[in-house]
Amino acid sequence: MLAQALPHAEGKPGPGIGITHERILAVLLGAEILFFCVAGRNFMTAENAFEVVRLAVEVGLLALALTPVIVAGGIDLSVGALMGLSAVLFGKLWRDLEFPIGLAAAFTLGAGALAGGLNALVITRLRIPALIATLATLSLFRGLAEGFTAEYANFTNFPESFLFLGQGYLAGGVPAQLPLFALAGAGFWVLLHRTAVGRSLYAIGFSPEGARHAGIPVGRRLALVYVLSGTVSSLAAIVYVAHLGQAKADAGTGYELLAITAVVLGGTSIFGGRGTIAGTLLGLFAIAVLQNGLLLADQPRELAGILTGALLVGSIAVRPILARLAKKKEA
Repeated sequence: MLAQALPHAEGKPGPGIGITHERILAVLLGAEILFFCVAGRNFMTAENAFEVVRLAVEVGLLALALTPVIVAGGIDLSVGALMGLSAVLFGKLWRDLEFPIGLAAAFTLGAGALAGGLNALVITRLRIPALIATLATLSLFRGLAEGFTAEYANFTNFPESFLFLGQGYLAGGVPAQLPLFALAGAGFWVLLHRTAVGRSLYAIGFSPEGARHAGIPVGRRLALVYVLSGTVSSLAAIVYVAHLGQAKADAGTGYELLAITAVVLGGTSIFGGRGTIAGTLLGLFAIAVLQNGLLLADQPRELAGILTGALLVGSIAVRPILARLAKKKEA
C-alpha cells in the first residue's frame, strides 16, 4: 500500500491524467512573464532575466534544502536565523581570527552542519516536534548572531576575489553564483528523485510508522536532511555576504518564510509525502518574477506580498481538485 502511494506522493499524475500541479504553475509563470513583458519596462531582456536569477539565489538555496525536509514531514524554521549566525561567524573568522577566506568558508559550512545536527538531535532523539524545535533554535541562532556583533555593527572590506561570487558576472552576463545554484539544484534533484534515500523520504512523509516497519532508518534519514539544511543555510549566508559585501546579524531575516512559501507553492505538501525539486524551482521563480515585474511596472512593493499570498492560497485550493480528477480516472 505504501509503495503504491509513492508515485502520487512525488507529484506524478495518475493514470491518464495530464494535469499536474507543476504544469499549472508553469503556465502561471508563463502568464506572469507575458503580462510583465507588456506592463514592465525592460522586463524581457537577458540582463533582467539574469538579475531575477541572481536575486533569487539565497532564498532558492534555502528552498532547495527545505524541500526534502518538508517531503519527509518536517519543517525547519531556523534556516534564516542560521544564515545570520553563519554570516557573522564567517566575518569573525576572516577578520578577527585572520583565517584565509577559503578556510573561513569551510569552517562556516561545518558550523552550519553542526547547527543542523543540533536540530536533528532534538527532533529525532528528544522527540520534540520539528515546529517547536526549530522555532527554539531560530531564537538561539539569532541571539548568538546578535551577541557576536554587540561590539561591531557588521563586517566589511572583504577581498574583491570573494565579492566576485556575489557581485560578479561570467561570460555572457551570467551571474557568478548561478553555476553554484545550478549545481545545488542538480544535487538535490538527484538525491530526492534518483536515490533510495529520496524514496525513503517520501515513505517517511507519507507514513513514519509504516516506514519504520518497512525497515527504513527513519532517525538517520531525518538527521541527514536537517544536517543538509544547516549546511546549505551556511552556504546561502556566504553567498549573501559576497552579494552585499557585508556580514550582519540580521542576514536572512524573513528568508525562511519566503523559502517555505516557494516550496509549498511548488506543490510540496506541508504534511509530507509529496513534492518535487522542479515544483520548488517553479514556485521560487513565480515569486521572483512577480517581485521583479511589479518593480519594473512601478507598482507598490506591498502588492508583491498580497499577490504571493493569493498564489499560495490558489495553489493549495487546486490540489483537492487534481486529486478528485485522478480518482475519477483511476475508477
